[in-house]
Amino acid sequence: MKALVKKKPEVGIWLEEVPVPTIGENEVLIKTIKTSICGTDVHIYKWDKWAQKTIPVPLVIGHEFVGEIADIGKEVKNLKVGDRVCGEGHFVCNFCPNCMMGKKHLCFHTKGLGCRVPGCFADFFALPAENVFKIPHTIENDIAAIFDPYGNAVHTALIFPPTSENVLITGAGPIGIMAAAIALKAGAHQVVITDINDYRLELARKMGVMNAINIKNTSIEQKSKELNIEDGFTIGLEMSGHPNGLTTLLEHVRHGGKIALLGIFPEEFAVNWDQVIFKMLTLQGIYGREIFSTWYQMVNLIESGLDLKPLITHHFKAEEFQQAFDVMLSGNAGKVILDWS
Repeated sequence: MKALVKKKPEVGIWLEEVPVPTIGENEVLIKTIKTSICGTDVHIYKWDKWAQKTIPVPLVIGHEFVGEIADIGKEVKNLKVGDRVCGEGHFVCNFCPNCMMGKKHLCFHTKGLGCRVPGCFADFFALPAENVFKIPHTIENDIAAIFDPYGNAVHTALIFPPTSENVLITGAGPIGIMAAAIALKAGAHQVVITDINDYRLELARKMGVMNAINIKNTSIEQKSKELNIEDGFTIGLEMSGHPNGLTTLLEHVRHGGKIALLGIFPEEFAVNWDQVIFKMLTLQGIYGREIFSTWYQMVNLIESGLDLKPLITHHFKAEEFQQAFDVMLSGNAGKVILDWS
């Protein structure tokens, strides 16, 4: 079968012929329909410091997908060949204290699909049955293919209930934009999202997030005054992974405010801890999705009218992967879909 492989410890991804995976008695074989390129895949492509210390080479990459079950292990229950599915890309141990307490998203030994475990950028791939999520008929393939990052956005946006709150989001990448739209859908009073990429800020506006500002041109103070936000934002969501994003939130979230952190920062940078302590702020790290409560929230939000379609900006055949990665690297893209059918 064909697969996209991180073949060498250098910049690039390679289209290779690899064996179809065999499955265990508690696994399913999934025939890939569509996949989506994640920022993580771009890190792997670029072979940056994070990728160098994380990714075993060679490895089939990819973790955002929708597919159809092609085969099932003999112990698999409640799934059948032909089911349309996506799934949880975090493989948990099921034995650590957090797993035993039903908090699988906090597993001590999580392994990531397409990061530590062979991924979904392939004609077929294996997935533990417990990680499979069946897609209702109300969800089309393009949307199902981005359920993984969408779940990150739902987890982040709803960790602190945004209803009637003023929310400031730093970073208008696809997940940041989704989080902004989710906060609005959940009844936030005002949502402001910041970036320096005008393409992505316009994409946010297409998603209904009208207070999307380029901080090179418009200050948060200006926008706050315009929106009558006098004492600062009550919730902050850091989605950029840039130290300036957190600095901005610490400055503009009010006393007693709450900040959720999804963006992955450099290992070391200076933080003004006086802001955290004397403003009595709450900082909450976010990793992935709550398994599987976030997934049901994701479906319910879409079925109640949340529209993610404007965020999907490009489609390519799997064989056109280089064009797809080039678009991602340009920064002028939302979610980029690869078609494996």
